[in-house]
Amino acid sequence: MKSIRMRSVASTQFVKWALVLSALAFGAGAVHAAETLSMAAVGKGSSLEWPLYIGISKGFFADEGIKLDMIAAPSSASVQQWLASGSVMLGAGGLADPIRAMDKGAKVSLLRIEAQTAPYGLMAKPDIKTMAALRGKTVSLGGAKDITRIYFERMAGTQGVKRGDYDQIYAGATAARFAALQSGVVDAAILTPPFNFRAEAAHYINLGYAADYAKNIPFTGYVVNTDWGRKNKPLLQHFLAAVTHSVDWFLADANRSEAIDILTAASSTDRHDVELTYDMFRKINIYDRKGAVNNASIGSLVKALKDVGDVEGSTDAARFIDPEISPLAAQTK
Repeated sequence: MKSIRMRSVASTQFVKWALVLSALAFGAGAVHAAETLSMAAVGKGSSLEWPLYIGISKGFFADEGIKLDMIAAPSSASVQQWLASGSVMLGAGGLADPIRAMDKGAKVSLLRIEAQTAPYGLMAKPDIKTMAALRGKTVSLGGAKDITRIYFERMAGTQGVKRGDYDQIYAGATAARFAALQSGVVDAAILTPPFNFRAEAAHYINLGYAADYAKNIPFTGYVVNTDWGRKNKPLLQHFLAAVTHSVDWFLADANRSEAIDILTAASSTDRHDVELTYDMFRKINIYDRKGAVNNASIGSLVKALKDVGDVEGSTDAARFIDPEISPLAAQTK
């Protein structure tokens, strides 16, 4: 009987310890389980989403309890369609498309400014030395209502070159615009990294950067499905905190080499091109640590889109600021 009681006590103690360990394991899982956020972005490995790749690589999203699932979309317009339908929670890309979508009633909301200025370079044939020399020439832009047209017109207008002084050929992708310049089909093209660097290496002339002529027009941002976002504001705050941490890390000089390594791996791009892009991004101050969405940050873009016929309603920026979601970025510490 004594041995039976000993086994019984031992068995009871084992069960208790098993329950304690199980509870601890469950508790740990509950604390550390990451919430998966699906985020659509145009293509894969874009330099504009650099802070996101830093946040994933350095564990800043994981620290906030988030697993960021990046999904490649064919275009910024597709990102808005996926968001509006609820297929993804978040989107990254050009700000012109969500503003167009909201103007037409789509249930998407601006969450954060990503690139506060555009990294476009205006590249021209070697015999064209100034923007004034573009009169009578052919220029490659993204499209008739593309954001590239807005930036180009701002740049050329400083030297008195206006619509009608030049011909336009449209190619949605930077790679296609660069190919048109190389082939001689166009005399100038507006390009993003790394194609502007490749053009310079091939002795094309850099007539200027959009960032120097359109400082008040933000370029890209993060957008959220409105219904989902209003129900998940605490989670969005954690997302924004991770992004701010990533931007701070990017801006630290000591992290330059590792930041370049991270984007090189994410984009499968030549490391030298990424180095040049990093230095350019730092020079033009492309990222703001908070990226607040407010009248000051998007008002100029809304008016510019109205000028080219992309916004049908009022240019009051408040129309595009969600009172529950848009202020969250400004509140991030």
